[in-house]
Amino acid sequence: MLGSRATDTRLPASPQLRRQGSVPEQGARQQRMFCLATGRLALRSLYRELQLYPKPGLVSLLDSGSHDDMDAATFMRSLFALRHYFIRITQAGMAGKEFALLKQLGIEAEQAMLRATGGVNTHRGAIFCLGLLCAAAGYCHGRGTPLSAAAVRATLLIQWGDALGRHMHDRAEVSHGRQVAEKYAVSGASEEAALGFPALFEIALPRFLQTLGAARGYDAAAVDTLFALMAGISDTNLYHRGGLAGAAKVKSSARQFLDAGGCATADWRERAISCHKVFIQDKLSPGGAADLLAATYFLHGLSYLR
Repeated sequence: MLGSRATDTRLPASPQLRRQGSVPEQGARQQRMFCLATGRLALRSLYRELQLYPKPGLVSLLDSGSHDDMDAATFMRSLFALRHYFIRITQAGMAGKEFALLKQLGIEAEQAMLRATGGVNTHRGAIFCLGLLCAAAGYCHGRGTPLSAAAVRATLLIQWGDALGRHMHDRAEVSHGRQVAEKYAVSGASEEAALGFPALFEIALPRFLQTLGAARGYDAAAVDTLFALMAGISDTNLYHRGGLAGAAKVKSSARQFLDAGGCATADWRERAISCHKVFIQDKLSPGGAADLLAATYFLHGLSYLR
């Protein structure tokens, strides 16, 4: 299903984009194809996160993890609903649009997701994180900047950093993540974005590349990355579901997995599955880490786009 739109070269444009003008001329077809390719990469990154297993507490193609309100089919409906969003926000970034438009596109995408899933939040964090990365990639491509991780992060901070900082302090924004961040004095997705996603660029991507470089395979690299994120971030999803004790348990479990060698050991799958079973029993789900894993897939794949 994810590849069914591969030959569709039409670029769906939102009403806001049509009203605010077109992107600078540099080859309309090239721009259109890049936006399509970036949108497909974002969807593929989310699907790769879904299909990864073992993945402690999280939904996969094998089971629903710690969730009783969603499964893989729910995620697939959500992905289908988001198929135009990532293209549109890449186009907006290419045009250098302000954060207000990016935010509005994200709100529309979230509404489409909720309609598709019957009100279940499957990808709210990914809509925010991956959407911003798509916009930054579009901005870079539109100005002939190489699509390196450093360039994408710099674009986020320079082009939209101030607005992201204001968004972080916007008390009108109400979500479980915002409430948990305030209750437990931990950073949430908005603060991560305002700082240029340090966990993504400084923890996740380096660990992913390290394991890949050791020739342990794509799945091993993803699992190592997921555990590094679980050990290194304050995941508001965990605080919401398990409080301080649950969040501490996840960090401790992740550190134990990594300290034992991570995916460099012969029994890493068995140890990860054992952790998965414990998280299911305790209803723990590191959704924030999963969003950043999908973003890691995206950044790694971005270097292959032209």
